[in-house]
Amino acid sequence: MSGTEINQVLAQMRAMAAIADGKSSPPAAQPGQVDFGKLLADSINQVNEAQQHAGKLATSFEQGTSTADLGQVMVALQKANLSFEAMTQVRNKLVSAYQEIMNMQI
Repeated sequence: MSGTEINQVLAQMRAMAAIADGKSSPPAAQPGQVDFGKLLADSINQVNEAQQHAGKLATSFEQGTSTADLGQVMVALQKANLSFEAMTQVRNKLVSAYQEIMNMQI
């Protein structure tokens, strides 16, 4: 990571801290810039939808009201589990990166 990138990340973290403390409002995203918060929220929503779909499919299969077979139910459950595990790993990496940045001496 170059010095410029580190400064940008630190500036974003300081801005988020100010927003969390209620000292400022969230800035509008600039053109061509990715809104990390929105991207993260969208990913979490996709994982949640996959888990809800798998749960509904499993429940309807158990009740005998679904046309899905056992294989489809198991695949949906595994997809939901895998997406949750991937999201957990991403979270762990983000926390680790945050801690590393906070421990840097400037």
